[in-house]
Amino acid sequence: MAKVTRDDVARLAGTSTAVVSYVINNGPRPVAPATRERVLAAIKELGYRPDRVAQAMASRRTDLIGLIVPDARQPFFAEMAHAVEQAAAERGKMVLVGNSDYLDEREVHYLRAFLGMRVSGLILISQGPSENAAAEIEAWDARVVLLHERPEAIDDVAVVLDDVGGAQLAVRHLLEHGHDYVACLGGTEITPTVGDPVTDHVEGWRRAMHEAGRSTEGRLFQAPYNRYDAYKVALDLLAGPDRPPAIFCATDDQAFGVLRAARELRIDVPGELAVAGFDDVKEAHLTDPPLTTVGSDRPAMARAAVDLVLDDGVRLSGSRRERVKQFPSALVVRHSCGCA
Repeated sequence: MAKVTRDDVARLAGTSTAVVSYVINNGPRPVAPATRERVLAAIKELGYRPDRVAQAMASRRTDLIGLIVPDARQPFFAEMAHAVEQAAAERGKMVLVGNSDYLDEREVHYLRAFLGMRVSGLILISQGPSENAAAEIEAWDARVVLLHERPEAIDDVAVVLDDVGGAQLAVRHLLEHGHDYVACLGGTEITPTVGDPVTDHVEGWRRAMHEAGRSTEGRLFQAPYNRYDAYKVALDLLAGPDRPPAIFCATDDQAFGVLRAARELRIDVPGELAVAGFDDVKEAHLTDPPLTTVGSDRPAMARAAVDLVLDDGVRLSGSRRERVKQFPSALVVRHSCGCA
């Protein structure tokens, strides 16, 4: 059987091969809906399959978007990666995912690998300060959009959340329940990292405490971002003589560790301990009690990142501050804070 070509599709659809190309590639020129339907029907009838390798060689770009995340095992990054994949699929693109494992050298490794594959663009959820990544991006003159985190070293457009404001919402809510103070389970960094969401969550906690006239001295505790290590930190904290009445966790995964430790120590949540997290991952609905947390519109953030990485026409311009698309945070009230 002879291989079906683009010319065959064009003849059956009664149009030019250029129009067939516009339909297959979703551009660069618009196609009338009726014409698009004829082309798609011809593609289906003939069983045409585009030669993606030839297309990539001709355009020097693939239908791929590279996505680098710190750790896709963590629920927040898994859900964000899925949202990016869905948004990319709407644009006819596929996503390659690499895990930096919070290691600078692995982040740079994936940057080089994905950019070497001639991806259409790259979305980076950075693992930290990323000076080496910044140098790599500049060397490749790459199209990169930062998502969730905006390291100071990388001067590219970014899609972020109002992390400080979201943390303030959660801590204010806990204080409104009448607690003397709210402890904070932050990250592992002794020195705050500019542009890091967890650093901003701690800053939001600090601001809310100060607004309420509460001291933060000795009430910030370092903990890894995952539930397993946060559980160990929480065991020591909750079993000690100065058990806090309420805890704000910089991530939901940390909060899951706190809830597990409280259950093991027979501490009633929320009767004896109020808990709030940040991220509103799906699992937060299923904890016992369900977790009060801070949420965001992740699908909208993912679409914004994909649009920015693919479309020159929607690129943000201006100063570093102006090249940020910030989405609002929202308090998601469940039962772990003490609300019915």
